[in-house]
Amino acid sequence: MTLVMPAFASAAHQPHDAQRIELPDFDHERVLVVTGARSGLVIIVAVHSTVLGQALGGARLWAYDDWQDGLADALRLSAAMTLKNAAAGLSRGGGKAVIVIPRGTTLTEEGRSAAMLDLGDAVESLGGSYMTAEDVGTSAELMAVVALRTAHVCGLPPEQGGVGEPADATAEGVLAAIRSTLQRLDGTDDAEGRHIVISGLGNVGSRVARALSAAGARLTVADVNGARRALADQLGAAWVAPDEALTTQADLLVPCGLGGVLTSATIAGLRVKAVVGAANNQLADRTGARLLAGRGILWAPDFVVNAGGVIYLDAASRPDADLDGIARRVDGIADTVTRVFADAEASGITTLEAAERLAAERLHRPLTV
Repeated sequence: MTLVMPAFASAAHQPHDAQRIELPDFDHERVLVVTGARSGLVIIVAVHSTVLGQALGGARLWAYDDWQDGLADALRLSAAMTLKNAAAGLSRGGGKAVIVIPRGTTLTEEGRSAAMLDLGDAVESLGGSYMTAEDVGTSAELMAVVALRTAHVCGLPPEQGGVGEPADATAEGVLAAIRSTLQRLDGTDDAEGRHIVISGLGNVGSRVARALSAAGARLTVADVNGARRALADQLGAAWVAPDEALTTQADLLVPCGLGGVLTSATIAGLRVKAVVGAANNQLADRTGARLLAGRGILWAPDFVVNAGGVIYLDAASRPDADLDGIARRVDGIADTVTRVFADAEASGITTLEAAERLAAERLHRPLTV
C-alpha cells in the first residue's frame, strides 16, 4: 500500500529565531510500505523531498521490535537526507529505504537476496523519484542484487561497473569536520596529542580511528561488538563499554554508531569539548542542540559531517566523474562546518539551526545540474 504521511515537522518543532530562513514544511512526498513478495519482510521507502532532484539515500536492513519502528526510522532518516543533500550542495532530494527484520530473526543468504529483489521492485514502482544505495546492514554486493530489478540504484561493486561503497568518502568527510572542529576549539586542526573518543567501529568509525591514530591522537574506543576490540589493541587505543564512552573525559566525542545517542541524560553526563561524528540523527530530539550549547559543548551537525558518502555516490555515478574533484568536494565539508559554527555564533542560534538555515537557503534556490 502507499501511505500519504502527515507533516513530519510541525511548527512547534521548528527553531524559534526570527532571523533564520524558515525551512519548508517537511511533509514526505510519498511513503511506500509493502510486504515483500519473496521475503515476506516489511519494506518501507520514504521519499521526503524531490525539490532539488531525484531523492537519494541508502537502504537500511535492520532488526526492529515492530514495523512501525522501522517506519519512524525511515521518516527521520529520509528527512535528514533532504537536509544533508541540500547542505552539501547536491542536486538531489532526500529519501531512505528501511527493510524491517523482526527482532530475533536471522536472515539466510537467500533471505537477504530475496529482500533485495523486493526492495528493487519497491524502488522501481516509484518511477524514478528515489535512488537507493547501501546503508547499515547492506553492501555494494547487495545493491547489485537490487539492480536486477531497478536501474535506480548506485554504489554497485566496481567489478560490475559501479562505484563501490562510500565508506572511504564518508570517513574522509568526518575527518575534515574533525579538523574544522579542532580548529574552532583551539586554533589548530592538528589531532596530535588530542584525546578523542570514538563510539562505533563499523565501516566508517574504524577508518576514522585508524586515521586519527596515525595522526597521533590518543584514542578511547567503544563498540557493541566485542570482536572489534582487536582494532583497539592494534591501534593502542583504550577500550571501554559504549555507555562509558559517553562519560569519558576527552577533547572530542565522535559518534559513529546508530542514532539517538544524545539524549538529555547523556548530554548532561558528557565530559568533552565537542561532539562531531558520522552517526545519523545523533540528537534524540532537537532540544538537544540547545542543551549542548548551554553546556558549552560544540556540536557539528551530523547531516553536514557525514555527507562525504552521498557526495561521492552522486558525483562518482555521473559519466563525467572527476575523482580529484570529488575528493576536493568531500574535503570541503570542513569549510561547511566552519561556516555553520560561524553563523551560529554570529546569529546567536544553535549549530543545528545554522545548518538548517544553510539547507533552507539551497532548498529555496533549487540547483541546476
